[in-house]
Amino acid sequence: MKTSQEIRAAFLNFFKEKEHQIVSSAPMVVKGDPTLMFTNAGMNQFKDLFLGNEPVKWPRIADTQKCLRVSGKHNDLEEVGLDTYHHTMFEMLGNWSFGDYFKKEAIDWAWEFLVDRMGIPADNIYATVFEGSSDDNLARDDEAAGFWEKYLPEERILNGSKKDNFWEMGDTGPCGPCSEIHIDIRSDEERAKIPGRDLVNKDNPLVIEIWNLVFIQYNRKANGALEELPAKHVDTGMGFERLCMALQGVKSNYDTDIFQNIIGELEKLSGIKYGTSEKSDIAMRVISDHLRAVAFAIADGQLPSNNKAGYVIRRILRRAVRYGYTFLSFREPFIYRLTEVLKNTMGETFPELAAQQTLIGKVMKEEEESFLRTLSTGIKLLDEIITKTKNEQGTEISGNNAFVLYDTYGFPLDLTALIARENELGTDEAGFKTEMEEQKIRSRNAAQLDTGDWVEIRKTDQTRFLGYDQNEAEVRIARYRKVSQKSKSFYQLVFDQTPFYGESGGQVGDSGYIESDGVKTRIFDTQKENNLIVHLTEKLPENPETHFHAVVNHEKRVETANNHTATHLLHAALREVLGTHVEQKGSLVNSAHLRFDFSHFQKLSDEEIEQVEEIVNQKIRENSVREEERELPMQKAQKKGAIMLFGEKYGETVRVIKFGESVELCGGIHVTATGQIGMFKIVSESAIAAGVRRIEAITGKHAEKYVNDQIKTLKSIREIVKSSNDILASVGNLLKENTELTKKIEAFGRERLKVIKENLKSKVLSENGVNIIAGQVDVDNAAMIKDLAFQLKNEVDNLYLVLGADIEGKPNLTVMIAENLVNDKGLNAGQIVREAGKEIKGGGGGQAFYATAGGKDASGLQAAVDKALTFIN
Repeated sequence: MKTSQEIRAAFLNFFKEKEHQIVSSAPMVVKGDPTLMFTNAGMNQFKDLFLGNEPVKWPRIADTQKCLRVSGKHNDLEEVGLDTYHHTMFEMLGNWSFGDYFKKEAIDWAWEFLVDRMGIPADNIYATVFEGSSDDNLARDDEAAGFWEKYLPEERILNGSKKDNFWEMGDTGPCGPCSEIHIDIRSDEERAKIPGRDLVNKDNPLVIEIWNLVFIQYNRKANGALEELPAKHVDTGMGFERLCMALQGVKSNYDTDIFQNIIGELEKLSGIKYGTSEKSDIAMRVISDHLRAVAFAIADGQLPSNNKAGYVIRRILRRAVRYGYTFLSFREPFIYRLTEVLKNTMGETFPELAAQQTLIGKVMKEEEESFLRTLSTGIKLLDEIITKTKNEQGTEISGNNAFVLYDTYGFPLDLTALIARENELGTDEAGFKTEMEEQKIRSRNAAQLDTGDWVEIRKTDQTRFLGYDQNEAEVRIARYRKVSQKSKSFYQLVFDQTPFYGESGGQVGDSGYIESDGVKTRIFDTQKENNLIVHLTEKLPENPETHFHAVVNHEKRVETANNHTATHLLHAALREVLGTHVEQKGSLVNSAHLRFDFSHFQKLSDEEIEQVEEIVNQKIRENSVREEERELPMQKAQKKGAIMLFGEKYGETVRVIKFGESVELCGGIHVTATGQIGMFKIVSESAIAAGVRRIEAITGKHAEKYVNDQIKTLKSIREIVKSSNDILASVGNLLKENTELTKKIEAFGRERLKVIKENLKSKVLSENGVNIIAGQVDVDNAAMIKDLAFQLKNEVDNLYLVLGADIEGKPNLTVMIAENLVNDKGLNAGQIVREAGKEIKGGGGGQAFYATAGGKDASGLQAAVDKALTFIN
């Protein structure tokens, strides 16, 4: 049996023999493409070649690409793990032709590899071809079918719909028919009962698509029309995990050696054997899949967070924790303990797993700890929802409550339903699905971007970037298009050459203007989109075909360059002070400040921050001149010791920036000499994730202003404390006096509270064994009334307490009920304050035995107290 390592190598070697350039996987986390957060197909890194934004260097390419999918056909995150052949993170083996070979070679080589090289039985293979589309006036792909007839009988060449057999990059752009290769790995007995052709594309786990051959021959216009491409391309993608399943003779991707080592470790940690029950099996599949997705995302620089790509990664990790918590009884972090096994399984092909293992483990562990606490809180909330539902004679958990539990606390619907059933309640699953769909619609609407077709004025392969050497240039518009988002519209302009820097590498894009015949058109931002430098403007110049003078905002450019160079100096200083384990994990550079994220496992001390600042400012005073090498071969850059960032995809040649001892690969704008920065000042240092710290800093005039403001503040403090010598001692004395006075006030408050309490106890009214205390009290804050309520609860049996208070003009209502009365009489303080709170034009809530309400109308306090008393009568 071939191992997964051997199968991967066999594929790459096969296409190397066919004169393909073997390239490395692009990062799974996408940067510089506004339409994607993650690489979701092997073609993503070649998108610019298909779009014509980059010249073709190698007409034939092959690779294995790490991909992530959490939505779309068969890839809803909540479904992964339930079957045996879908994943979030997966490897896609692929071969590409850019204007070189086409359908014949793609089909011939696919057959040769699968049947002749890998030994898959020919009788088990089916192929689909595009059946045609009347909507697009396209006939059946008889060309592809004809090539398949060389290998397959007609009954195993199946027609596929536009949905399954016509690939499109998006609403517009390159597209074309595709031919899917399906494999039937059922037993002979099963194949005898139902022919495989009847199960193709029917979601049968053992009759599956293994390879998709896409023939890109059209371009989809914004109006929906198709036009023939001048150069035709091939884009193929084969699921590596599925190929291993077929070749290793197993019936599930999770039974291959890719996953079995991880599942084996899970068995040890949980004490549960895989195969024991369907629920524990699903949990192990979910965890082993999600481990890979999260580990590769962190290795590529994407940390879990509450925004965009970070939120997706956090959701994936939390789903794995939920399954471990619910079905494998894990109550402590456990996923981080699987990273060693993952490294041993995949680290040879993807060395970033080993290089970033410590960070991956620490981030995972902290995320797990945090979510386990959240999960515990969610269970308490669910308990309260169940109690409330039962008290109100409800029969099910509402769809809204189930969705809040899912969205806020990560509860899957099945966990909510399980706990509800244990409490003899149902769950409104239809309502939950409605809430979920509404959220998806809101997300889609918020992100929707409508783009028109590019209007091409003049042909240009690639915009020539001039910004390293000049801030102004004569330019011409090569193409433009209109873009609409929500109620706003703007234009994207692409020039033949430009001094404007497009946002990338953490540095924001330039702004400025273009001018022709005295008329200026403002450029409010510059972005990089699919390797195009795109200039954003609110209006299109009257004559787009004329010559323009482009001018970058010089002041902002200089300040941004100051901050970018300062990040390089900061990086070097951190490595000198803290150690060479420090690696950049993210950055933001604009004209106002810089932000630098880096790997380090503890808070920086004041002394370390001071030391880092001293080193950076010393380098500034040294006025080191920038040493720059453009188009340097990668190997030479590595020999120079240039720092590279994980999660970045570098070309064969790179730009190296050197300031003294600082040597980095960088495409950004920098100062000519460090003295230009003027001054560097760190304004904050904090943690943003396990093992990742963040420094925010300012330079130049912003640093000067910050220091001067601090000096002004010190002067003001000196005047307030009337001290010309030892300000610290004077402030210390003031704080000491304040503490002593506060203690005296608190002691006075306690005595006053004691008097109020004794006065209330003297007015206890006993009715039917219930001790009722009610009235308005004079207190300074809500904490005092809470303290009073709990003291009375401990001192008066069978207590039913209602207190009103006017606290600085704001009415406050408090209800405290002895727990035996809650249980025996079915009383609920939360419900009582919600009703009584209406008298003060407010509301509130709390627990069954203690609750409070606030309001807007203090004149209704007595009415609120009276209303609360009606619940005990």
